[in-house]
Amino acid sequence: MRTRLYLMALALAGTACNRGQEGIKPQYRELTEAVYASGSVFPRNEYTVTADADGVLQQRLINEGDSIRRNQLLFVLESATEDARRQAANRAYQLAKSNLSANSPVLSELEAQVRNARVRLSNDSINYARFRELYAQNATSRAELERAELNYTVSRNNLRAQLNSLQRTRNQIQLDVANNRSQLVSSEVAGRNTRIRSFVDGKVYEVYKEPGEIVRPGEQLALVGSGNQLYVKLSVDESDFGRVRTGQEVILKADIYPDKVFRARVSKKYPRLNRSDQSFRVDAEFVGERPASYYGLTVEANIIISQNQRVLTIPKSYVIGTDSVWVEQDGEKKKVRFIKGAENFDLVEVKGGLSEKSVLVSADDL
Repeated sequence: MRTRLYLMALALAGTACNRGQEGIKPQYRELTEAVYASGSVFPRNEYTVTADADGVLQQRLINEGDSIRRNQLLFVLESATEDARRQAANRAYQLAKSNLSANSPVLSELEAQVRNARVRLSNDSINYARFRELYAQNATSRAELERAELNYTVSRNNLRAQLNSLQRTRNQIQLDVANNRSQLVSSEVAGRNTRIRSFVDGKVYEVYKEPGEIVRPGEQLALVGSGNQLYVKLSVDESDFGRVRTGQEVILKADIYPDKVFRARVSKKYPRLNRSDQSFRVDAEFVGERPASYYGLTVEANIIISQNQRVLTIPKSYVIGTDSVWVEQDGEKKKVRFIKGAENFDLVEVKGGLSEKSVLVSADDL
């Protein structure tokens, strides 16, 4: 990936060395060192609009490039299945409420049984009391008394059972009402899911579905994001990544703007290596003017690593290997090693081994 290292916005004018009759000599000048990176421009708050229900896309209310507002209606689905579920849930809920009302046929029948059990218990209680008095007066047999007591006991237990049955039924109906209400709410939410709205203020970058197409839950419908909050996603070669720091200035150039240069600053570094191209991701935020919000706009960048006001430099084209040059000395051409410092696409800083008086010879002239 590391194919170039250059300064687009800070292009160096003029030659880097003095050329005289005696040849090319190193020259003191300003040297800006930068790391090359490539990348693309993306919007903040980007997300993919997806469907949460089955249905047929009935209406598409947006187009690519449209500005949208938060909660704006974007798509409308038509779903016979969801409509049927909602109607069934509503009928079940209304029936459950009816069974719990004052005119409930289910509860009315049980309440009637409770009333009958109370009347029978009252009669059997009076009859049992009468037989106890008669038995005390030796006016009836013990068998008749025991029969009256048994009837009273059965009536009392029957009333208790009827009351329990009424309460159980009422509790069950109350539970049915709550469950059916929950089902109705869920079906109404699912119905609302057929009306798909935006989560953000922003811009539509892509639309994936057309009216009449079948839509399944989870399917992508559109790509939206912020229309004015942009950032740059850059790829930096792993050999340069260690030199990048947050806050460093970034110079950006895009082919769509041939005469413009944009500035940004490194905002975030990501520690994960992309093994496919041996690069790391670096994000940068625009400073000042920014490009129009074209999703995925390709840019080339220089991340400014250092700026040296006055250093001894030689043309990079004269360097042999990594740290050697040919020089002319006493009429002879010699290969000399030098100590290399900062560099950019055109120039290399000389920290030792050469001086202003050294005469450089191009390998092409040998």
